[in-house]
Amino acid sequence: MEALAKFGASVYMLVGEVRMFRRHAISSLRHIPLCRTLATEAQPSTSVGASSPPPQPITPKKSTKPRLSTAIILNRSPILTRPLTPFEQAYHAYQARIRRALHQPFPYDFYFKQGSLLETRFNLEEKEREKAAFGSGFVQEEWQDPVKAEADKAAVKVLAQQEGEGEPLTPRVHASDKSGDTKSLDRAGERNLYLLLKSKENGKDVWRFPQGGVEKSDFLYQAECGEKMDTWIVSRNPIGVYKPPQVDTSSPEHVIFFYKGHIMAGQVAPAESIQDFAWLTKQEIEQQVDKEYWENVKDMLSDF
Repeated sequence: MEALAKFGASVYMLVGEVRMFRRHAISSLRHIPLCRTLATEAQPSTSVGASSPPPQPITPKKSTKPRLSTAIILNRSPILTRPLTPFEQAYHAYQARIRRALHQPFPYDFYFKQGSLLETRFNLEEKEREKAAFGSGFVQEEWQDPVKAEADKAAVKVLAQQEGEGEPLTPRVHASDKSGDTKSLDRAGERNLYLLLKSKENGKDVWRFPQGGVEKSDFLYQAECGEKMDTWIVSRNPIGVYKPPQVDTSSPEHVIFFYKGHIMAGQVAPAESIQDFAWLTKQEIEQQVDKEYWENVKDMLSDF
């Protein structure tokens, strides 16, 4: 117990000394003058005969925002199917022979009245299909009265004309293909066509896709192509971006965002600032636009 009492007395004395030291430190700080000079202010030079120039005000650098534009890749989809290649023709002919060899005979006696003109036409057409699939030597000609056979063929021909069969089909090559009319939407029916506009930029004639300025609140291409077209924009998201080279480095950077669209009906009614327009394929576009422009847009176009 005596040792515990001595320990408590020593702790009490130590706490008293700490309090006295803190009071002495606070009273000494009251006599120190406060420094009112900011750290960012320029201090006068202590060297004799040397004078420092006055500080220059720092002007913040203005940030130039890029000039945004939106361009539309307006597409006319193919209106004709491409002709089959020799390999595709051989493949489809082979598949047709297999199906004809394995399928059950068509029950024509159930669908056609015996001895009727429709039954006669079906039998004649079936023989032609057999010859096309297996060759003329495979089909065995049944004996038939030649006079009756010619009469049946003549009757079938008249029936086909009455039903509108045998009329000449529209040619695959349009008149605009022969005349070279690039403004026609009927040309190159087997290919994808894209709208290009011709305008004057920086003193020279330039072919490019229709575009509009975002700052002027233009709705994409309508300011240049008019409103006589029924179009469909595929998505609100751009499919590509292009930054034209800057002629004047002091001007803001120009950024063009490309969107995809399809024309459903109508035709272009170009504005006064547009010199010409054309519906061109991908290969024809490469010959019209600048090389740098082509390198940025070629992957957005279809090869066919």
